[in-house]
Amino acid sequence: MNVLVTGGAGYIGSVCAERLLATRNKVVVLDNLSTGHLDAVSPGAQFVHGDFADRALCVELIRRFTIETVMHFAAETLVEKSMTDPRAYFQNNVKKGIDFLDVLVDSGVRNLVFSSTAAVYGEPKQVPITEDHPTGPINAYGDSKLMFEKVLGWYGRAYGLRSIVLRYFNAAGATQLLGEDHWPESHLIPRLLNAAIDPNSEFVLYGEDYATPDGTCIRDYVHVRDVAEAHVLAAEALRNGMSGTFNIGSGKGFSVKEVISTMEQVIGQPIRVRVGPRRGGDPAILVAGNDKLSRELGWRPLSSSLQEIVKTAWTWKQAHLNGYESHDNAETQGAASRSQGDEIRHAAAASPRG
Repeated sequence: MNVLVTGGAGYIGSVCAERLLATRNKVVVLDNLSTGHLDAVSPGAQFVHGDFADRALCVELIRRFTIETVMHFAAETLVEKSMTDPRAYFQNNVKKGIDFLDVLVDSGVRNLVFSSTAAVYGEPKQVPITEDHPTGPINAYGDSKLMFEKVLGWYGRAYGLRSIVLRYFNAAGATQLLGEDHWPESHLIPRLLNAAIDPNSEFVLYGEDYATPDGTCIRDYVHVRDVAEAHVLAAEALRNGMSGTFNIGSGKGFSVKEVISTMEQVIGQPIRVRVGPRRGGDPAILVAGNDKLSRELGWRPLSSSLQEIVKTAWTWKQAHLNGYESHDNAETQGAASRSQGDEIRHAAAASPRG
């Protein structure tokens, strides 16, 4: 299977590309490296430096690499930022996403795995949250993803675009080579790791007055390896004519304080914690009902114990104290990666257009 992975230099996209290659698929990674890392792209993948909103580039690489299936990860993803700058989320996650779907339809690509989020549910009315739970996002990030999900439904009806929507809960952990490296970092486990590594740092706990047993938010953590496996199963299901929406989660919830305690046990040292105010847009509890994914795609969360997640994240962090070391070398990184993208752009410019 020839697969295009947009945002494949990012955290989840890179691990999914790694898993696709391990299962003997051919992978093309398209990433503009605004938040991704060239070092996160698996050596077996064909890397193209560019944006999924570049129509000519996408048309040409779909043709050149005979793309059959797309995994679409490229998006704005920071919940807190979406509350203060929603424009970027609707432009990138919805407007540019629709233009990208037009490229797929016009190019004859009919299979799409979409990276969505549990944020589409908002404050849950019951836990665990199943796929038929009412949607009601409380942040612009979740709303932008839900809007695109609805667009996918209409494109399926009108143009035959098959899609599988995967609503992530909290992807975490690391593989042997690939881990989580964002700047700025907003996710719980890597923030704890950063505080553990730096003796002068402290972890800010965003609120302890939620309606939960210990007052802190409860989340469902799923290992990124298990997330990647769900994507591979989804791609295979698309080829067999399936479409649908599925949650990806372990089915278990842990509070922020429970994650801190587990982290301290794994690393063998206490973490300095300061309680701060709540972040905007954070629901109190998000725990997945994953029966549908298990029943229909045969998926199992094999690596998603909290201990395993934290242990693998810590192991990766110890080997990558500065992450992918790309924050200070963005210009060098971008320059080193442009050749393939420029080559395709030049080929597209030289091609006749109808």
